[in-house]
Amino acid sequence: MEGATDNAYVRASSGKTQAIANGSHSTADAYIESIWGYRYEGIKMCNQLTDNINRVPGLTDSLKNLYLSQVRVIRALHYHELVTKFQDVPYITTAISFAEANKVSPTKRDVIVNNILTELDDILNNKYLPFSYPATADYGRITHYAAEALKARILLNEGRYAEVKTTTEDIIRNGNYELHPQYDQLFVVNYEKNKEIMLSVQYALNMRENSGNYQFLPPSLAGIANIVPIKTLVDSYIMLNGQNISEAQSGYSESDPWKNRDPRLMATICYDGGVYIKADGSQHKVTTAPDSKSNDRLQPGTSVITTTSGYYFKKFYDNQFITAQRSGLNYPVIRYADVLLMYAESCAETGTLTSADWDMTIKKIRQRAGFTIPEALNMPSGKTKEELINTIRNERRCELAFEGLRLKDIMRWKISENVLNGDALGMYIGTGFSNTVNGYYKIETRQFDKSKHYLWPIPQSERDINKNLRQNPNW
Repeated sequence: MEGATDNAYVRASSGKTQAIANGSHSTADAYIESIWGYRYEGIKMCNQLTDNINRVPGLTDSLKNLYLSQVRVIRALHYHELVTKFQDVPYITTAISFAEANKVSPTKRDVIVNNILTELDDILNNKYLPFSYPATADYGRITHYAAEALKARILLNEGRYAEVKTTTEDIIRNGNYELHPQYDQLFVVNYEKNKEIMLSVQYALNMRENSGNYQFLPPSLAGIANIVPIKTLVDSYIMLNGQNISEAQSGYSESDPWKNRDPRLMATICYDGGVYIKADGSQHKVTTAPDSKSNDRLQPGTSVITTTSGYYFKKFYDNQFITAQRSGLNYPVIRYADVLLMYAESCAETGTLTSADWDMTIKKIRQRAGFTIPEALNMPSGKTKEELINTIRNERRCELAFEGLRLKDIMRWKISENVLNGDALGMYIGTGFSNTVNGYYKIETRQFDKSKHYLWPIPQSERDINKNLRQNPNW
């Protein structure tokens, strides 16, 4: 999903998010079709459980409520994903036949949102879900606070900031969560079960594996670099003194762009001369200069298996994978840092952000990242409400980069026409190469039509089956 944003570029032209980022997607886009299909496949499985659970003999009421609550949270997550992309969609809460499915009409998004929030409130108010699971075998199951964090995320997308503040404050005050001490450890197997992870997709070697490493690692580490970071993400990371790289007193140097930067930059992105740490502790150096002979060098085009930006993602690198397509690393869905950021954003948006709020959220997140200079840690003085909001938005971008949340953020903030129009650039390669902008390699030119692109099109393949589905405006 990051490839559909100003964080990344996806090389593959079929079945991926490249077309969404550059505005060339259509009603027949394969990736959009897959999202629609996968979400409704998940909803169908949820509905099959809710319809048939009473047929299970000997099931206690407490266990029945536990299973139903878990699956209702999963179903709410599916519908949240659908309405944020397609708006009005069929809302189905029972297992229906193919014939019924082919005639169902869409439900207004506001009705769906209110319904899933009501379901989550019922689960939370009745405390059907445990606050934690005592057995190791149950790690990864949905808890009370994971459901509450999903509720906060839905409210955030709706701009209901006062409710976001109340919801996240309850998690902060009463939930047994804390930031993991070291940022880069969050995304490796040895530390994947820590007190910051509220909900994560579970994987295990030789049982249930993922091929994420194959998609983003350089060829020298057996990857194909299908998704790579771009310059706008790199530029978003602030300096150690808390200033943006564009500010006059920041100390930023284009000739040494990695010096004195937010430590999360180096934990997230690998650049020319950067390193990956292998399982034995040795360093694996990457060379991306386009004129080098390295297999990892920058190369333009959609058919090459190397970086098309001069950067590689480092976050989620599993140095214990059996092969690049066999990793047991979990992927977080919600972590506590996101809750802190939602709380800070809700305070800023409602004009109630205090130094205490800042210290409880942004300061803690930056301290964990490795910032030590007071100007970077303390709440800036003399800032307008809009400036504070933008500071927190940028903090959210850097903290959660490559975790699949950027698309929802730029869509709900209504800034996509600003960040997805123009040239997508890569590393600085100088003026001696073609296809550059001020010395930065030009990957592609993007277009975002605000009259239509804030919603995805309803897949035409679905409308061919179900004549009751309405197409979104201007598609």
